[in-house]
Amino acid sequence: MRDEVTLLEVSPRDGLQNEPGVMTTADKLELIGDAIAAGARRIEVTSFVHPKKVPQMADAEAVCAGLPDTAGIRYTGLVLNRRGLDRALATGRLHEVGMVVPASDTFGIRNQAMDVEAALAAAEDVIAAARDGGIGVQVTLAVAFGCPFEGEVPADRVLAMATRLAAVAPDEICLADTVGVAVPSQVLHLFTSIRKAIGPGIPLRAHFHNTRNTGFANAFAALQADVSVLDASIGGIGGCPFAPKATGNIASEDLIYMLERMGVRTGVSLDGLIEAAERLGSRLGRPVPGLLAKAGGFPAPEAA
Repeated sequence: MRDEVTLLEVSPRDGLQNEPGVMTTADKLELIGDAIAAGARRIEVTSFVHPKKVPQMADAEAVCAGLPDTAGIRYTGLVLNRRGLDRALATGRLHEVGMVVPASDTFGIRNQAMDVEAALAAAEDVIAAARDGGIGVQVTLAVAFGCPFEGEVPADRVLAMATRLAAVAPDEICLADTVGVAVPSQVLHLFTSIRKAIGPGIPLRAHFHNTRNTGFANAFAALQADVSVLDASIGGIGGCPFAPKATGNIASEDLIYMLERMGVRTGVSLDGLIEAAERLGSRLGRPVPGLLAKAGGFPAPEAA
């Protein structure tokens, strides 16, 4: 199993996109600053989607304009098509974009008005255009472990999609458990199969939701399958507005606690994440779902 893993902090995008209210740009930038202060070095800051569909992300350009110029930080923005890529490139502030490809036709049509085949073709176009634009590009296969509308997603379909995309050499391939239905055996099998099929050249990333309380077990399984990057959200906030009941990203602070206790290095401060989760709860006006913000880290022994 890996002894070092990168955290991709997704609270500013996936965390906030399912919130009932719209956080101000200033508060979003403070959240990003909190993530940086805690040691996160790769952050998904926004998405370039239609503001009427996801009003929480309507200020994407303003967020990018206010990003801190901090050395060693890699900012990423999510895109669903070529127009989103063009908007991301125009900001001049991002280091990479992430393209989303659904693994089921129904989810794809509801989420981005494209079936699987159309989304694959769009991803191939975006990957090539991003390279021409001088920006990094990675791709996420959404609902890779199950779809809220079609049910089980065949592993062979996901494997074929990953193999096809690997042929155009994105910087990274991610599998997303968008609705929080995956279990560890499924995670281990699918990631291992993809690694065997595409070879060692393209890094693998995992995005889990804890909707059904399996997210952290799935993260552990992913570590055993050569996954080098794990997505997580400060406070465990977030979800997909196009997937019913798809709440609960795995909480960054809870994940880092588990990894630290296992001896897996991340370079991220657990105390810093706990403080960030507490501040995020204050901004949202409610406690965040994550447990570490409530329980704290490993308790210090009482003085004799």
